[in-house]
Amino acid sequence: MRGRDRWIEGLQILVVDDEPANVLALRALLESWHFQRVETTTDPHDALARCRTREPDLLMLDLHMPGLDGFGVMRQLRIGSRRSLSLPVLVLTADITPDVRRRALDAGARDFLTKPFDAEEVRLRVRNLLEMRELQLQHAAVEASLEARVRQRTVELESARMEMLQRLALAAEFRDDRTGEHTQRVGRTARELAFLMGLSDADGEQVGLAAPLHDVGKIAISDSILLKPGPLTPRERDVMQRHTLAGAQILRGSGSELLRTAEQIALTHHERWDGAGYPHGLCGEKIPLAGRVVAVADVFDALTHVRPYKHAWSVDRAVTTIVGDRACRFDPQVVDAFTTLEHPVLL
Repeated sequence: MRGRDRWIEGLQILVVDDEPANVLALRALLESWHFQRVETTTDPHDALARCRTREPDLLMLDLHMPGLDGFGVMRQLRIGSRRSLSLPVLVLTADITPDVRRRALDAGARDFLTKPFDAEEVRLRVRNLLEMRELQLQHAAVEASLEARVRQRTVELESARMEMLQRLALAAEFRDDRTGEHTQRVGRTARELAFLMGLSDADGEQVGLAAPLHDVGKIAISDSILLKPGPLTPRERDVMQRHTLAGAQILRGSGSELLRTAEQIALTHHERWDGAGYPHGLCGEKIPLAGRVVAVADVFDALTHVRPYKHAWSVDRAVTTIVGDRACRFDPQVVDAFTTLEHPVLL
């Protein structure tokens, strides 16, 4: 037990009493019992300042002091405390009436020492409260360690989830873009547009992370249509357009807000501002903002890169085309935001 005694003896004790003789007597007793960190003061305001700067492990507090008494000290400590641990308070008083004890307990006292002090009683009550404090600190340390492990595990799970989403987006895109870079470029452009449209940092990041899954429904489209080098027939075009529904179905039903945003984007990024898009012919602001943002980012990237059915266009030609579709195909405010981007940087 000696090792544990040394641990307890290393805890900090603050003695507060307006009588210097009481302070000196208690300090002498505590140091004779090998308590190594004993501080004293006759000023309750000084005691408050010390507790707020560095909370002791035990506060030995006189109740009846001129000006700010022990009740006031405990009340202010309770109001100002941001600590999760409760500071043990050992009240020093010559008043042992039931009313005073009830008031002290209600204010936060844990135990009492009656004046004049009995040395053995002082030792036992101090040791009991410090043993309780030791257990409290050990429990807090275990909780902190568990919380740190949970945070680390959460980070690892989030990292794994993001990797799976990236791989899912890559699997879909690999069908007609073997570099897999289209999805990432669209994500970066969508993220910047989302910020320019006034979304918060968290929401803008979410759009950027969800945007690469916009064409995940291509998994359900046959190569004969997806990779066809020439124009699609009306029937083939109808099949191709179903990738929006397939993508939404793949992503539907998740409890993840990120996947719900991805589902929304997959379903609506081919809707048009004028209502002539697909799959549901939504128009204007009935199209979710994330879908409107990704619509511009997706078309710009598709125009400026080689696709199975076309050569890459110049940036200027692609920007001119998008601006020309302002307020018909695309949300005019998103287009206006798009024209402020440094497009070559995003290629």
